[in-house]
Amino acid sequence: MSALNLTVRVHPVVLFQVVDAFERRNADSHRVIGTLLGSVDKGFVEVTNCFCVPHKEHDDQVEAELSYALDMYDLNRKVNANENVVGWWATGNEVTNHSSVIHEYYARECNNPVHLTVDTSLQGGRMGLRAYVCIQLGVPGGKTGCMFTPIPVELTSYEPETFGLKLLQKTVAVSPAHRPKTVPPMLDLAQISEASTKLQSLLDLILKYVDDVIAHKVTPDNAVGRQLLDLIHSVPHMSHEQFTQMFNANVRDLLMVVTLSQLIKTQLQLNEKLTFLPTA
Repeated sequence: MSALNLTVRVHPVVLFQVVDAFERRNADSHRVIGTLLGSVDKGFVEVTNCFCVPHKEHDDQVEAELSYALDMYDLNRKVNANENVVGWWATGNEVTNHSSVIHEYYARECNNPVHLTVDTSLQGGRMGLRAYVCIQLGVPGGKTGCMFTPIPVELTSYEPETFGLKLLQKTVAVSPAHRPKTVPPMLDLAQISEASTKLQSLLDLILKYVDDVIAHKVTPDNAVGRQLLDLIHSVPHMSHEQFTQMFNANVRDLLMVVTLSQLIKTQLQLNEKLTFLPTA
């Protein structure tokens, strides 16, 4: 597969580690670089971890502690053998003159290494994230070079990471004076209540969309319709007696019961409304 067809998926922990390395950099360092770890499968580069590599950049050369990078990679392999070198990262919002030199090293460590730039200066009020691959240029027997070409990059997360991000979002406030310093983990019952409230709001949004389609206020979307049917079919069919028996047998697992109850209620409403949807 061509390197231009790759898509990079970055996990939140990678961004946290990049920002942490940038904040801990030496006073005379304007840029921080490091190694990206993860896996490559079916055209997707999954970046799940990274570490910083100490280096110095001069006008005509780059000095990097490659032995440190190898030691860090060996240590990480002892913890997670499934993570391999997939490329390298650097802070900043652009590719520099020294990037090709650094990229040559990582090209010896893995096939089609990706280069990830993270804009820690927050230009435009956000952390810019870009991914590149290096395409070889030149003519046979003549001079050769490489060109960094952008490829798609997206953020992704596992369920535990999503839970941690939601908890971290609660520390964000408009005014620093009202920003909490710490946010303790929620109790189980509070998590159930919050999840149920969010689920109910999403179900109300779905019902509103269906009502608007029936009233011809919104143009029907076949893709959305198929997703709604998949949602309905994913909910198990059961009678009131079966639901009551399940509730009594699994009262401890209150989250599942509340969620299932709401899904069954919405399923009945959607079944009634979807019969009136116009066909494409």
